[in-house]
Parts: sequence; C-alpha cells; structure tokens
Amino acid sequence: MKNINYEISKARLPMVTLRGIWIFPNMVMHFDVGRQKSKESVEQAYLADSRIFLAAQKDPALDEPEKEDIYTMGVVARIKQTMKLPNGNIRVLVEGECRATITEYVNESGYFEVEVNELWPDEESQVQSIEIDAIRRLCLDDITKYIDYKEEMPREVIFNLMDVQDPGRFADLLVSYLALDLASYQEVLEELDVYKRLILIHEILVRELDIMQVENEINRKVRKNINQTQKEYYLKEQLQVIKTELGDSGADPDDDVEQYLSRIAELPLSDKSKEHLSKEANRLRFLANGSPEINVIRSYLDYVFDVPWGVYTDDKIDIDNSRKVLDKEHYGLKDVKERVLEFISVRKLKKDLKGSILCLVGPPGVGKTSIVKSVAESMNRNYVSMRLGGMGDEAEIRGHRKTYIGAMPGRIVTSMINAESMNPVLLLDEIDKVSADYKADPASALLEVLDPNQNDQFQDRYLEIPLDLSQVMFVTTANTTSTIPRALLDRMEVISISGYTSEEKFNIAKKHLIKEQIKEHGLKQSQLKISDSVIHKMINNYTREAGVRNLERQISKVCRKAAMLIVENKTDVVSVTIKNYKDFLGNELVMDDEIIKDPEVGVVTGLAWTAVGGELLQIEVNAMAGKGKIQLTGSLGDVMKESAMAAISFIRANHNKYGISDDFNEKTDLHVHVPEGATPKDGPSAGITITTGIISSLINKKVRQDVAMTGEVTIRGRVLPIGGLKEKALAANRYGIKEVIIPKGNERDLEDIPESIRKEMRFYPVSTVDEVIKIAIKDL
Repeated sequence: MKNINYEISKARLPMVTLRGIWIFPNMVMHFDVGRQKSKESVEQAYLADSRIFLAAQKDPALDEPEKEDIYTMGVVARIKQTMKLPNGNIRVLVEGECRATITEYVNESGYFEVEVNELWPDEESQVQSIEIDAIRRLCLDDITKYIDYKEEMPREVIFNLMDVQDPGRFADLLVSYLALDLASYQEVLEELDVYKRLILIHEILVRELDIMQVENEINRKVRKNINQTQKEYYLKEQLQVIKTELGDSGADPDDDVEQYLSRIAELPLSDKSKEHLSKEANRLRFLANGSPEINVIRSYLDYVFDVPWGVYTDDKIDIDNSRKVLDKEHYGLKDVKERVLEFISVRKLKKDLKGSILCLVGPPGVGKTSIVKSVAESMNRNYVSMRLGGMGDEAEIRGHRKTYIGAMPGRIVTSMINAESMNPVLLLDEIDKVSADYKADPASALLEVLDPNQNDQFQDRYLEIPLDLSQVMFVTTANTTSTIPRALLDRMEVISISGYTSEEKFNIAKKHLIKEQIKEHGLKQSQLKISDSVIHKMINNYTREAGVRNLERQISKVCRKAAMLIVENKTDVVSVTIKNYKDFLGNELVMDDEIIKDPEVGVVTGLAWTAVGGELLQIEVNAMAGKGKIQLTGSLGDVMKESAMAAISFIRANHNKYGISDDFNEKTDLHVHVPEGATPKDGPSAGITITTGIISSLINKKVRQDVAMTGEVTIRGRVLPIGGLKEKALAANRYGIKEVIIPKGNERDLEDIPESIRKEMRFYPVSTVDEVIKIAIKDL
C-alpha cells in the first residue's frame, strides 16, 4: 500500500474562524458572518482572488479568539457568493479547495491574515491497494446501517459515495454526512494519511451504530409503556425518554412547528405547495436536538417566508410623467425613449401582458442601466439588478438542491427577495458576458426565466415550489448581440443605443454630469465654473468615446482639484477656462495629429465597428520591388485577410483600367498594415479601404484623408452593404471627417443617423470600386 503524497504551496490569505460548524475540501456550504474581524476578512478575500482560509475555534463560545484558541489545520476555500442580511451579517457561500496548516500569523489587528502551507493531494502518487478497498467497503457497510437508523437521511447518499473513486475525497464526503462533535471533525481533518483517516471514520461509525442500538432499545421500552389511548403522544414521549437518557432537556420543537404551519397557511400559494411546505415543517418534530437537518429545514423555510408572495406594487403609468422622468435623466436617445414609452403604454392597456423582454444594446457609458432605473421610477415599481458578467454556473440561476450542504436559492429568488415585491423591474445586466463551463450553461437556465409562456411556473431547485415571474418586467443590457445565444436572443426585443454626438455629449455634461459631480464632491454649484470651451476640449481631446463614462471621470477630476483648492483656502470660487484647463486636466490625451490629415500615397481612412462604438481605421499599404509577395499585418482575422485577397484578385483582373503594369504581381511586393497591431481586427467592411490603398500605392497617387469609407468588396469589384453604419458615421464626425463613402445598399440606414449629423456630413452611396476610386484618389 502506498499513501498519497501532498504538494505543498505557500499562500498568504485572510482567515475566518468558524464556530460550531465545519468544512472539508470539495465541500460547498454557507455560513453567516457577524464578527467585525470576520467581515473584514471576507471583504479582503472578495477584493483579491476570493480565496480565504477557514479554521475552527477550539472553544465556540469565545467571541474574540486569540491564535492559541484556533486550530492550526483548516481548509482553503473559494468564496462563491455573498449576501448582506437585514441584521447586518453577511451570508457567505464557499467551496472547499484543499487542506492547509498555519505557519505564521501575519496580521491580528484589523482582521486575521495568515501564512499557510496548502496541501494539494498528488493524484499520481496514489495507488489503489487491497487495504484501501477493504476499509472503503467497511465504511460503505457502516453508512448503509447508519442510514437504516436515520430515516430522515436519503438513501441517495450511498449512491453518491459509491460514485466517488478517490479515497481521500470519499472519506471527506462521508464524514460530512455524519452528525458529530467538532473535535471528531477536526481529528478527521488533521489526518493526512488516507488509510488512517478511513480507519478513524470506521471507528466513529461503529461507535455511532452502538449508540443507535441503545436508542432503539430505549424506543422498544417506551413502546411497552404506552397503551392504545396514548398513541397520539407517542413521538413526544419517545423524544422525552431519549433526552432523559442523554441528560438533555431541550425545548419542545412543537411550538416552532405550529408557528411555521400557521405562517404557511397564510401564504397565497397552491394547495400542493402548502402541502410540500407543511411536510417539511412537520419533519422538525422528529429530529433530535443537534441534528444538522434542523438548521437545513429552518433555513429553507426562512427563505420561503422571505419571498414576497402575493406582494405587488400598484403600477402608476402616466405617459406624460414617464416622458418627463426619461427626459430629466437622459438627454437625446429619442428613438430609445419612444420605444420604451410604447412598451409602457401597452402595459397600461393590458395589465396581465405576457410579452416582449427588452434588451438594450449599446457601447459602455451610453446610459443603458440608468434608463432601466428611470423606467422603474416612472412605473412606480421596485428596481433590482442582477449582474451576469462572468457567470459560469447554471446553479447561480436555479439554485442548489437543499440536500447539499450549504445550499442556497439561485440569484433570481434572492433578487425577488431584495425587490420586496413580485412585480419589480429586474435588470439582467451584461447578458452578453454570460459564460459556460463544465457545470452547465447559465444561458440555458435563463431561457425559462425569460420565456413568458413558462416563467409563471419557474422552478428554483432550492425552493422546490413554483415561483411566478410572469409579472416581473425583465430588461437586459448588452454591449453586443454577437455573443448572446440565438435561442436567448429570440426571446428578447432588441433596442439599439448608439454613441452620442459631440453636441449631445456637451448637453449631457452641461445639464447632468457637471451638476451631479459638483454635488458628489461636496461642492456648491456657485463654487465651480467650467467654461463651454473646456467642456468641448474634454470631449474632443480627453475622451473621444461612444458614451460619456470617461467624460464623467474627467469632470470628477476637475471637481477633486477644485475641492482641494477651496479646502486649502486659496480661493472661494474656481473657474476652469481655456487658459488654465491643463492645470486641472493635465496634458491632452487624444491629439488630432495622431490622424493623418494630408493626402498621402497608400494611406486610406476606413471606418470600423466595435462593441464600444465606431472607430477610425487608417490602413497603410506599401508597394516595393520584389517577387509578388503579399504581406498582411496588424492582428487581422481570417475574414479581413480574405477581403485583402479579394481586393488583390480584383486589381489583377482590372489592372489596365487603373494604369497598373501587367507584371506587377511578379515584380512588386505588397505590404498591407492596419495600425494598433496589438488589437485584433476582423470583418469584411474594410474591403474597399484595402482596395483603394493598394491601387493608390501601385499607381503612386495620393488618397484624400478628408474622406472615410466602409464597404465589403467582391472579386468582381461590387461594393456590398455592411453593418453598424450609424456608429461608424458618429466616429467619422467625432474625428472631424465630413465625407463618407458607403455602399449603395446602406442608403436606407441613413435615416438612423441623427439629423444634426446628416446635415453636417456628405455621404456617397456607391455600387462599384470604380466609383470609390474616382472620389477617393486625387488627380485620377
């Protein structure tokens, strides 16, 4: 027999001391944190990598344990979820990772921070042996007999254990099902030899089985002492005899059970749901004091009672008022506001509407989340948000089955609890960033949540009773629809929110951002004055983005410096003008000279769409003496490389038309480069840009830099439609380019561009490359 070895790695982690509870590696559990030291440890861990060290106190009664009062062996765990409770405590869901021993206490003042040796089992060193198999079978026989005595423990436990092949994990999982004293748990935790650990568990189970045999004997004696007329008191008498034998005089649980049953009867639920809850409450009558099942059932019922069953806020839908609220909080976005008001109007006419779920799609900082808050305010509904970014576990939506240790309801249920009503406006933020892993796909779980034909019977695994979500107004947000699964996108009505124009940004800053930031920084409106020219400077030379998030940061920077000047008594009123703006903002971050403005050979200004709005893309082409080699650089994707090859194919077939020599493909090397090489780029819309650049380079003619272009090119020279025209036009306008070449097929999309931008710019709809070349290349 060969014992398993351990790989030791050092780590410095925040520590939480556990009182009266335990945890093993690979075990999921939740506990409430109330002590300030423990709260700070949880917060420090959550701000870092969510890893935390959990060790048990030797005496659970101590409120402020010293390091001598804490076991040195514990478990390194990862925080999966936290939730603040009404009483100020924090409920933490963790998953154990590995055993670890404390080597040094680094910090004991604000919170416990320790140096630990992490003990990771080396699976390659583990060899199955006859001794291991034998003691494993003995333990399985023991737990089978144990379950025969414990009627409340499901037999599925045996199947769960049989599925676990790793003996160390088998031992840890087995002991987690037992109701033992803390010293026994710690003894098992500290035993690193897997064979000895299994021997120890076998001894514990044998001792527990002996105790259960005595309990059965007591039960037999009680039955003899009770006549036919006393059967209704049988369970209470049995429990009393057991308590007398054990010297325990605990409180009668019947009072709590009756309170639970009374509260269940008042819930506006179906008879089937009430029957299920009553069955769970009645189980408390038959459980011995100290049984872990008691806390499981109580926690389950408390969660059920926390759900606001039957609580609905009264919708106060006034379209004029809703329009005022939206206009007050958001400047511009006319199309978006109209679509939201239409949605609200239908809600007023049909209160039981089961229909579309809105999905607001747009770059960061354009006001998607704040629009949802305004909708909730205008409808007099409670607002609650649920962040989906990075979510990779389907159980976070549906919850964990309560048979698992540390199980909790999913985030849909906790959101309803936080909303305190059954018809809130529920924001599902960043739905495009939901990820899938081996634990299943959360997007699939969202299908039921967002389907109006199913969500009136939403099943959370923890609650086990239907939850009606049909009156919830779901609104989702995303930066792009390309990463949203098609089945999920089909259930939503997409409303696109493009970037703001410079004029819209100016008005947003003037009417909203500056006032908000002045208030946020404790200043009075009269203490800070920012001139209009400085606002334009911030927009054009410090941010240049689709939204206004960075613009708000720059305004915040000005407010901080103004606050410092006022606090230092240097002035009572701070004025930021075009003469002193660099003292507050620093050097300009976006310079106009970064973009080539004068006509050049082989340099063409293209337009690109990104998830954060439109961008300018200046493509460079060099033609050199060589052997016909073609080089494409700049982190180009496959589609963009194919566009370049299509452009070259068209030029070779039509070289005479543009005065290009017949043998250019044999004697000329071409190098096509898209600057910002570290940024991946892809898509077909740069086709005409690349084509124009190559032709310009081969005929040595300059390309106008005051014209931008976008469009897909075919090998026959046709220009095909592209997407994201509105965002690209806004990007060209941001950079001061007033002429744009677009595909003929995109003429219909010009209506989506704000009228103020259309008046300032000139668009050239084209169908062929010939038309592009006539407009873009000078002296041709």
